[in-house]
Amino acid sequence: MRSVLSVGRRRRRTGDQVTGGRPLTRAMMFLILAFGAAAMLMPFVWLVRSALMTDAQIFINPPQWIPNPVAWENFPDALTAQPFVRYFLNTMIIEVLVVTGTVLTCSLTAFSFARLRWRGRNLVFGLLLTGVMLPYAVTLIPTFVGWAALGALDTFIPLTLPAWFAGAGGGVFNIFLIRQFFLTIPYEMDEAAYIDGANPWQVFTRIVMPLSKPVIVVVTIFTFIGVWNDFLGPLLYLTDSDNFTLALGLATFQSTYTAQWGLLMAASLVVILPIVLLFFVLQRYFVEGVTLTGIKG
Repeated sequence: MRSVLSVGRRRRRTGDQVTGGRPLTRAMMFLILAFGAAAMLMPFVWLVRSALMTDAQIFINPPQWIPNPVAWENFPDALTAQPFVRYFLNTMIIEVLVVTGTVLTCSLTAFSFARLRWRGRNLVFGLLLTGVMLPYAVTLIPTFVGWAALGALDTFIPLTLPAWFAGAGGGVFNIFLIRQFFLTIPYEMDEAAYIDGANPWQVFTRIVMPLSKPVIVVVTIFTFIGVWNDFLGPLLYLTDSDNFTLALGLATFQSTYTAQWGLLMAASLVVILPIVLLFFVLQRYFVEGVTLTGIKG
């Protein structure tokens, strides 16, 4: 019993040392964090309350925070004003293709840099990282001209095909992120598998990837959010409204229904809600993956 009590005292003392030791210091820290959280949540709270109000309620002075009455009709009116279901299906098609291609090709590339031994590996990896310093705007016009020459405009090909070559969005960053995580896995596991007759593909699929769930989830979240919020890509390559994504459809909705702020806020809330839910469902893996990625260089 005494040993248990002594361990409890040591843990409390350690916790006090980490958090500052004094109740006043901890209270100030929690107060600052609460103030920062409130400031970050304020735009989202304003969006939610505006989505449940009429235009007259939104601009009332002083501001009314609780909708009374609640304008639930904003959501069906906003979603039927334009074909958001079609926009959602288009976005999900692009999401599936881009996320699948990015995870597969970036993990394969990272496996080569982290687990395979070949001459010039570090040099090639250093040259690859220089791609991060190249602004996206520099390649914008040549890329557009290239896809136009291939006749791929107004299709999903320019938005999805680069992902299957580790080139969509933050491809270089994803390779770096996954490589850093792969380096934390003991190489002795690979050697034992090779001794048992495994080939590199089997090591990749049966040993490395099952142990890399956190970083794969992080890359999936980053890629999913990047595609979901991508406005410039669809704006450049898509002209037919039947091929519009949610981001592009919301922009056209804004230009059409600017005066109807309740409908605009309701449509915006519906568009960003899946991203919020995705993060809350996978936040444990997200934090774990980001934390463990930079352990080994």
